Amino acid sequence: MAGTAARAEALLGVGVVSTTPVAGGDICTATRLRMTDGRNAVIKTRSQAPAGFFRREAEGLRWLREAGGAPVPEVLAVDEECLVLDWVEPVRPSAEAADQLGRSLAATHRAGAETYGAEHDGFVGLAPLPNRPLPTWAEFYASRRVMPYLRAAVDRAALTTDDAEAIEQAMRRIHDLAGPEEGPARIHGDLWSGNVVWGGEQQVWLIDPAAHGGHRETDLAMLALFGIPHLQRILDSYDEVWPLADGWRDRVALHQLHPLLVHAVLFGGGYGARAAAAARALLA
Repeated sequence: MAGTAARAEALLGVGVVSTTPVAGGDICTATRLRMTDGRNAVIKTRSQAPAGFFRREAEGLRWLREAGGAPVPEVLAVDEECLVLDWVEPVRPSAEAADQLGRSLAATHRAGAETYGAEHDGFVGLAPLPNRPLPTWAEFYASRRVMPYLRAAVDRAALTTDDAEAIEQAMRRIHDLAGPEEGPARIHGDLWSGNVVWGGEQQVWLIDPAAHGGHRETDLAMLALFGIPHLQRILDSYDEVWPLADGWRDRVALHQLHPLLVHAVLFGGGYGARAAAAARALLA
């Protein structure tokens, strides 16, 4: 870890007393830093990271932090090969913290965005994330999220022809399926449970974003996709602060299409079939 400590010292201008590997990341190497000024930080590194990979993440974290809603670690330093953030000490999830997450996430979403999309293309994990803006969420979701990954999944034989047709049919009907237009929300964009850190004082922190202007239901559908503790408490407290539009539960499958297709492209397995099942449920 000597090289990691030296890099952090050069970026921060502060000595590093000790380093400790942090478990849980399969994309980047994460290392906890204890510094001479008493602070703790985490440095994320990846050799030969895609161009702009860490800078896009830093931009997303700062943009979410500006909303003043759900807590986001402060970006301490960033370059092409690493990202240094304030350390968040994890604790056990609690129902009270889940209530706070629902309220604070609603505040983040309500801060809004200028458009659907973002100034720069980004990443979801290591996968590319097209962000060129479009005027409506339905157009943006179909053109920038679902269809690129549908084509990639077909190319990788992660979808059958029939499954691909079901998803294409759902996209042809997306204006009917998308629900009422609300304007772009400020969303995390990859809000599965692994990108949520339950911290002290009932604060729940958001990390590893694919942040952009999107639909607020996307973040909530992602929380549900892979399971998170106290999900119903999160949803209930969110709905108290900013009530969800009628029929939102029927649209969960729509918002899960993109992450399922990303997983189909990256991991194969049954994710393509799950995406097709979600599309067929929407069409039923």
